[in-house]
Amino acid sequence: MTEHTDGTGIVVGVDGSEPSMAALRWAAEQATVLHTDIVAVHAWEPAANGHAPYAPAPAGPTLVQERERAAQILATTVRDALGPRTSDAVLRIVVEGPPARVLLQQARGAMLLALGRKAHGNFGMPSVGPVGRECLRHATVPVVTVPVADRSRGPLEAVDSTSLAGSGAS
Repeated sequence: MTEHTDGTGIVVGVDGSEPSMAALRWAAEQATVLHTDIVAVHAWEPAANGHAPYAPAPAGPTLVQERERAAQILATTVRDALGPRTSDAVLRIVVEGPPARVLLQQARGAMLLALGRKAHGNFGMPSVGPVGRECLRHATVPVVTVPVADRSRGPLEAVDSTSLAGSGAS
């Protein structure tokens, strides 16, 4: 496994979801401003068969097929998020292993780590999943969580006026 250790670049966790595409789009904008590279990382783990170790292995995808599927998820997500021309400028890394561990290793020495998240969780709080929480806890570089744009509201409607009133802002 190669770690990104040159002190530049924005490492982005990519899992094929809309939040990871939002993180890629944000990273592309920042990379342009900061004149740095984007490193898109997809971590995958072999599918567990759920059978006892002595049971015969059921027919399923091989490790090679799972690795190829992971590479396809990464390529498709980068292309969908950034378009076919700009996606060529993105370094793509597919690594077998737990996502949080892989992202933390790949981000060592990078400028920052960008992760996607849902726009809102319960009670209007930002939603950061278990991988994001683990990265926020243990990262040695700044971590940015990028929300998915809430397309149902306009940009000014996204701010809750009651929270502003209670904070003393006017």
